[in-house]
Amino acid sequence: MIHSLSFLRTRSVIYYKFVLTIIISIYLLSAANLAAQEAKKSIPPAKIITEPLFGKDSERVEVVDQRLKGSLFYLVSGHGGPDPGAIGRLGNNILCEDEYAYDITLRLGRELLRHGARVYFIVRDPHDGIRSDLYLRSSKDEVCYPDNEIPLNQVKRLKQRVDAINTLYRSDSRGGYRRCIELHVDARETKKNIDLFFYYHEGSKNGERLATTMRDAIERKYQLKQPGRGYSGDVSTRSLYMLEKTIPTAVFIELGNINHSRDQQRLIYENNRQALANWLCEGIIEDFQKSK
Repeated sequence: MIHSLSFLRTRSVIYYKFVLTIIISIYLLSAANLAAQEAKKSIPPAKIITEPLFGKDSERVEVVDQRLKGSLFYLVSGHGGPDPGAIGRLGNNILCEDEYAYDITLRLGRELLRHGARVYFIVRDPHDGIRSDLYLRSSKDEVCYPDNEIPLNQVKRLKQRVDAINTLYRSDSRGGYRRCIELHVDARETKKNIDLFFYYHEGSKNGERLATTMRDAIERKYQLKQPGRGYSGDVSTRSLYMLEKTIPTAVFIELGNINHSRDQQRLIYENNRQALANWLCEGIIEDFQKSK
């Protein structure tokens, strides 16, 4: 009998411990769920920007941080409309400067938006979007902001772009960090391999700093990704209409030689075009931080 009572008491203790363990587990699980719900409430929803110029697959842009908050960019891809710019050939394929410069410009603008910047695309194509093709189809339907036909005459074309940029600049009273960046692809003899190089308007300290900071960012990336490659891209002044006439600080970038086989690889592969956009964006973020 004594043994039976002792056995019953032992079972009761085990049972109560088991029940208590379950109760504690339920409490802790409920507390954890409540904490998770509260944490989720405290995290603001991701900000999404929609830019139709990027095309259906890329038009939704998630803002990942605010490192460029307060900055404004006027992005210009070279040539466009009736002028394809420099023309290179790879096998049976024709490479047009305006198409590759435009694709990289869109990618750069998208990266700037992701970091909280405001961006105006001065040369615009309503149909292309960001493309993944090796050989980008040439078209003549680009327009100048907001929706103006691009003239063939070079002086008229450049003046049209300068007027668009300066009008936008004057209409924005917020001030702050505002930069114009123009992307081109150079055309030289087929044996001449060139790295990205940068021009700024003589006397523009902000232009020199931006160009130098972007150039240095590109060099660091090449050193990291392709050790031993070397980098010969430089920064210099040049008397160019777009650099002289725009009110905001402007930098002019040549992305490579459209006639050189290695430079062509830099342009035709989507991953390379995206890398250029990412690296240029990093240089811009660095310059923006220096300006504060």
